[in-house]
Amino acid sequence: MTERRPYPSDLSDARWALVEPVLSAWRAERRRHALNIGRPPGHDLREIMNAILYVDRTGVQWRYLPHDFPPWETVYGYFAKWEKGGVFDQLNGLLRELVRQKEGRNASPSACVIDAQSVKTSTNVPLSGQGIDAGKKIVGRKRNIVTDTLGLLLAVLVTAASVQDSVAGTQLIDHVAATHSTVRKVWVDGGYRRHLVEHAATLGIDMEIVQRMPGTRGFTPLPKRWTVERTYGWLMFHRRLARDYETLPARSEAMIHLAMTDLMARRLTGENAISWRDPTSTDQTPIPG
Repeated sequence: MTERRPYPSDLSDARWALVEPVLSAWRAERRRHALNIGRPPGHDLREIMNAILYVDRTGVQWRYLPHDFPPWETVYGYFAKWEKGGVFDQLNGLLRELVRQKEGRNASPSACVIDAQSVKTSTNVPLSGQGIDAGKKIVGRKRNIVTDTLGLLLAVLVTAASVQDSVAGTQLIDHVAATHSTVRKVWVDGGYRRHLVEHAATLGIDMEIVQRMPGTRGFTPLPKRWTVERTYGWLMFHRRLARDYETLPARSEAMIHLAMTDLMARRLTGENAISWRDPTSTDQTPIPG
């Protein structure tokens, strides 16, 4: 079989070296519990990952994967298994620690930022998984994310757009307290209610609501919170996230984890094609954590 021509989204050798141990460990665990009935070796994991990245980066439908990748049914099957097994979340956590250490930070963050983004959904998304964001006049879903002060993903929760920020925020702050015990500070915007601040305090986390200046219209970077807005910008380099195409919210969360994993892998290997520079701001105070 001739070797196919590479796509821009393909993993380089350096980036593959970052993710291969996790994927190989997943396969080894699966085979350990499988019956030994003489099955032939499975598909090449690197090609499977390349195909999933192709979907995430280009936004193409699964059925429209180029024929030089493994069959789309196989690729989607691996994506579903990796999502259910927490593989994408695991990759995100591993690479986040490596990026933080490369930037001279502790592997575990001490501060974070929470924000929400409402996006439209495609026609295949069930009505039961959608809602209306009355403030933004959007019918679809809401991406609620937590990032550290470098803008790296700590947690993501996809809900119907009608779910209030404070409701999703409560779940996220509980998740952060359970999985990132070093976090002691969190910044949110004015959409989060006061009771969430009190709830965070019971978990030993100081939550600060960063308010917009009176009379401000349109998008304005806010001190301490612009990092999470920048993260949304980074994620939009993956066209699958321009709209929510996933039938299940958990699959949407997996696509977000995958996009951030791709971005961090490129950052670690120096292959990133996007700008990681900080925006021009009057607030030049370094953010701890």
